[in-house]
Amino acid sequence: MGRMRCSFSALTSVLFLLLFQASAFTHITSNFCKWCDQSSPLCEDNVCMSNCNFSSFCTLAEEVCVAIWKKENESVSVRTLCHNPQHTLENMVLSNDSSTECLMTPLPSENGMLFLCSCIREHDCNDRLIFDKGPHGFSRLKSKDVIPVVVISLVPPLLVAVIATMAFYLYRTRRPNKQPKDWAPKRTHYQSLDPPEGCVGEANSSDFHGKLLSLSVDANSDMSSSCANSLNHNTEHLPIQLEALVGKGRFAEVWRARLNHSECGQYETVAVKIFPAVEYTSWRNERVIFSDANLKHENVVQFLTAEERGGTPGAPQRHYWLIMAYHALGNLQDFLVSHVLSWTELCAMAGSVARGLAHLHSDTTPCGTPKVPIAHRDLKSSNIVVKSRSECALCDFGLALRLDLALTVDDFANSGQVGTARYMAPEVLESRVNLEDLESFKQMDVYSMALVLWEMASRCEVIGEVKSYEPPFGSKVCEQPCVDSMRDLVLRDRGRPDIPLSWTIHPGMQLLCATITECWDHDPEARLTAHCVLERFNMLAQEELESATISVPVPASAEQQDSSLPSPCTSPTPSLYPQNPTPADAHATASFRQLSEV
Repeated sequence: MGRMRCSFSALTSVLFLLLFQASAFTHITSNFCKWCDQSSPLCEDNVCMSNCNFSSFCTLAEEVCVAIWKKENESVSVRTLCHNPQHTLENMVLSNDSSTECLMTPLPSENGMLFLCSCIREHDCNDRLIFDKGPHGFSRLKSKDVIPVVVISLVPPLLVAVIATMAFYLYRTRRPNKQPKDWAPKRTHYQSLDPPEGCVGEANSSDFHGKLLSLSVDANSDMSSSCANSLNHNTEHLPIQLEALVGKGRFAEVWRARLNHSECGQYETVAVKIFPAVEYTSWRNERVIFSDANLKHENVVQFLTAEERGGTPGAPQRHYWLIMAYHALGNLQDFLVSHVLSWTELCAMAGSVARGLAHLHSDTTPCGTPKVPIAHRDLKSSNIVVKSRSECALCDFGLALRLDLALTVDDFANSGQVGTARYMAPEVLESRVNLEDLESFKQMDVYSMALVLWEMASRCEVIGEVKSYEPPFGSKVCEQPCVDSMRDLVLRDRGRPDIPLSWTIHPGMQLLCATITECWDHDPEARLTAHCVLERFNMLAQEELESATISVPVPASAEQQDSSLPSPCTSPTPSLYPQNPTPADAHATASFRQLSEV
């Protein structure tokens, strides 16, 4: 009985083993696929690996291996599974279910990109995903294919660039009457200063002086002599030979030089202001100021042209030139050191300074032509040249500011606190300039002019004992005072240069001292304008002539100095005195008249 039970158990085991093997055989005939809900693929060229770590036999024999590749935003994922091709997947029926490779097919998708593939028979055939295009849907090129394409693409534009460069070079070098080496900015004209020595026989000196020499070939150019006609510097530098260093300032050096007139072998003496490369901004600002044709005035230094020099193999260091009139008497400060002025010379020279500043500040020329007012912002005796013992001219406009109505308050604020500390107005020292009122910039100049007038008065013979020259505040501050020192003296102590009682004994000097005092008033709005100061000098000259005690010649205008020149105005020159004087001007003029009548 026991033996029969044992035989039955063994038979049962054999039958169970046969059934399991049959079932296993059934699974073995189905596809063996990768099976992951989501994985991050690894791609190289046009093939991606699913990066799925789980594999399994499909449950049904008819199921195939499937891979779904998705990209949403910047995220790429792959899903692998077994799927019956007769059922839909991602809203479509598989069209290729007999391939042994998983060839990706793009599917329409509203969000991102979608690719799908199916395969059979090969184990894990949905692990290797093959794209006909790159995973981003764009055709990929092998690196060996890229180089020829890039080269072929760049050849046409390179050829065009080479041809254009050669054509431009040939145009510049072969064009008649042009020099290929100097492509500097064009200069429209410069004004000759004095008739060149030795050319008097070829041109009348009065015709030569003050006429424009065109630097461009123009049938209407006003040439004054054969020497002038030879100067055609449209693209060439002027033929200038430096002779001697005559001055040096914060930004530049001033040289005496010869401007050669090649055809007649003669020259005229000019002043060349040379800026180093680091002071390009100062040179550019002064060039812009001088480029305004309305700036021309007998009491503003005469300007010829501006040039950029150097930057070549022969002269590698670049520097910038301003070429102007040369006056042998030098600047006013040096002149006062070695000369004592007569009353006549003082009135004439001081009046010319006021006349030059009034022209800068005016919004019209003497002819009535509109112009942009200019604030000098660094007016001092060393920035005034002496043309003769009766006339001066303003110079050095490196810090000047065009008071253009188109500029904003921010533009004026960005111009900075500039000038020489010794001559700075109280509001500049205190950094409280009213930037919204353009007159504020003019009144800063008036304060500086008052100090210059004091310097001139201190060297006039009518004050009694004439001491050695001293600059304003000379004994109260060091030679080159800083802003803090001047702030303590001018703001805290309300200090001004001394005007001894001995100066006021002379009636004319008394009136001049009163004018100086009103010009350096602590309140900018209480100061006289430059136009009013000029009117004071005109009135002073008239009073002197009428009293016949001291002859004070009024400085002649350009038209009076050279009657051979055509008048720049078709009507009489209007007075520089403002038609609508400020209350300070009106009150000051009335006071001045009362003093002059005493």
